[in-house]
Amino acid sequence: MGMALALSGCNEDTGSGTDKDTGAAESKAPSAGSSQSSAPASPSGDQPLFKEWQTQTSQKHHFQYDVPTKAEKWKILDEETALSYTDENGRPIVVMTAAGNYREGGCASSPNPKAIGEAGKGQLATVGTTGGGKDGTLQENARNWAGNWGFAAYGGADHKPKIKVSEAKPWKQGGIDGYTATAQVTVTNRPSSCVPPKAVVHSIAQKLPDGTMHGWVIYADQGVPKALTDAQIKKIMSTVRSTGS
Repeated sequence: MGMALALSGCNEDTGSGTDKDTGAAESKAPSAGSSQSSAPASPSGDQPLFKEWQTQTSQKHHFQYDVPTKAEKWKILDEETALSYTDENGRPIVVMTAAGNYREGGCASSPNPKAIGEAGKGQLATVGTTGGGKDGTLQENARNWAGNWGFAAYGGADHKPKIKVSEAKPWKQGGIDGYTATAQVTVTNRPSSCVPPKAVVHSIAQKLPDGTMHGWVIYADQGVPKALTDAQIKKIMSTVRSTGS
């Protein structure tokens, strides 16, 4: 695993008025596997692609996606609810909205206690949208969002996790002509068995006609009971689509 490297990314959700994200990524080990999964037929309106799944829409970031049912322990948050991790000065490092949580309300311990809102409160996975700036390329932003969320959610500057981020790969489905990247995370701060030993982060980046770049991100605990499988994550990713400009 590599060192933590500070990267910038397109994110106006930090509240800083800039297009910068601080975070970490290590780019020496591209992940294996396809960047795309077989997507079901497009739904009409806000209907989910899979029967009885729940649909979440981000008007701000122009993404729509689905997550499994409430019976499968998934919860859709209000579109405007912000999930964030902060730096030592209390400033947001990463922020997402239009989010959803998997198995919320489990163990409360977190590898990074500097969480705001629903972030880091015991869920085994979180998905949401971010971005809004114009800095960098789509490839860079896909990698940065994956690395930055892995860094912030699983340790932050106080307990830097070890991270490897894949090269960005094309993502062309759901009306999106963008890129995806994956971060593999090894957690270094485990104050309790509730904190996972590993995690995975996937991002999808798209650019709108106005030049702004927006990201969809899922970060998920690994190596703990009830953790999402790779197949489950790919099924959720197969539902991600653009709402247009």
